[in-house]
Amino acid sequence: MDLSNRDLNSIWHPLAQMKDYESFPPLPITRAQGAYIELEDGRQLIDANASWWCKTLGHGHPNIQTAIKRQLHAFEHVILAHTTNHLIVDFAERLKQLFPHLSKVIFASDGSCAVEAAIKMSVHSRLINGEKQRNKFMALENAYHGETMGCLSVSDIDIYHSRYVSMLTQHYTLKGIPYVTSTQDPLWFDCSEHWPAIEAQLNAHADELTAIILEPILQAAAGMLIYSQDFLRRLQTWAQAHEVHIIADEIATTPLRTGLMTASEHAQLHADFVCVGKGITAGSLPLSALLVSEKMYDLFYDDYENGNNFLHSHTFSGNALAIAAAIACLQTLETHNIHKQVLGNENYLFEQMLAVKNATGRLHNLRHIGAVVAADLILYEHDLPLRARAGYQVYKNAVAYGALLRPIANTIYWCLPLTTQRRTIEQLRDITIKAIKKTFT
Repeated sequence: MDLSNRDLNSIWHPLAQMKDYESFPPLPITRAQGAYIELEDGRQLIDANASWWCKTLGHGHPNIQTAIKRQLHAFEHVILAHTTNHLIVDFAERLKQLFPHLSKVIFASDGSCAVEAAIKMSVHSRLINGEKQRNKFMALENAYHGETMGCLSVSDIDIYHSRYVSMLTQHYTLKGIPYVTSTQDPLWFDCSEHWPAIEAQLNAHADELTAIILEPILQAAAGMLIYSQDFLRRLQTWAQAHEVHIIADEIATTPLRTGLMTASEHAQLHADFVCVGKGITAGSLPLSALLVSEKMYDLFYDDYENGNNFLHSHTFSGNALAIAAAIACLQTLETHNIHKQVLGNENYLFEQMLAVKNATGRLHNLRHIGAVVAADLILYEHDLPLRARAGYQVYKNAVAYGALLRPIANTIYWCLPLTTQRRTIEQLRDITIKAIKKTFT
């Protein structure tokens, strides 16, 4: 029995309708290097989505591997409760440099874990302060914050959360977000025409909100939607005036995905809570973290008997191998000047996706920022049989041509490792053109 059949006898894959695998079985991976994944038959695929946006430095980066191996010889994991080590303190200090207004770090594993901690802490802090009425959250339309129950409660993508509404807590959704196509879009600088309608929604719930939760600038799971930094600035001003927390979900955006080390920097956002994960270890091992302010820390700092204890934990919080990888990732980003490479490729990525649009006539609403570029498929009446899953057909065709291109619904996007060379981007351009043309012939 070959590997794919053995797989389907035992494994339920993430984010999939398993029946699809009857006609398109899982791809057998043998190795991965840089921006490429190699299959059992020797074919190479460009990892066009950086393995769910986490392979910051590509696959198999020697600095990451060396750091993990070095730490493995010391210890791979020790309970973080009541212990410490030089690595984790070093990394916490480095994280605080990214968000200098925050002073304490809580470690978790996956991104959802960090978001759950932020949600819980916000509500818990209100109870300590005697603000029981402040127990609701405001999320942005098209929000995605993870798939645990607290995260689903503050998300707005029906395909993920609609079946579980009866189990979720209530939140409010902020509508009319000013989306942009790039940092040169006029709305990026000034969204004043949209603000009155947004402010009215906020004012209607000001007294009951504990926090506004958002993905700064880039809503990745929604289809790489980009919104105005001016909107984010205004939102921060409103939240501060009404003493509403801001939770910044930077899991998909830190480090460098939007061209700056953190997406919050675009609007000088000083969130009360910041969640990081995914690319922080260069996608080598799972690690996430929640950063909070000294003021929030002091609120919970008390005698144990008083009950003001934030008892949130995960078995692998602060895993030493993941921490070693994360330190190596941040060091490599700095010493190899990856920031310069991202900015140098920002317009180039857009130009190559524009070439796809021009060659196929099947893309519109091109948008880009940093190391992300996206566009939506154009579907006509005669495309009706494909309408719901045109993106999936593009994906299957792209694999045949040499790229792991996983559209979000009918949004085609590239979110490559930050270190991807231009010749690979050009190769991906040609594959994307062929895959789209094949889909609609």
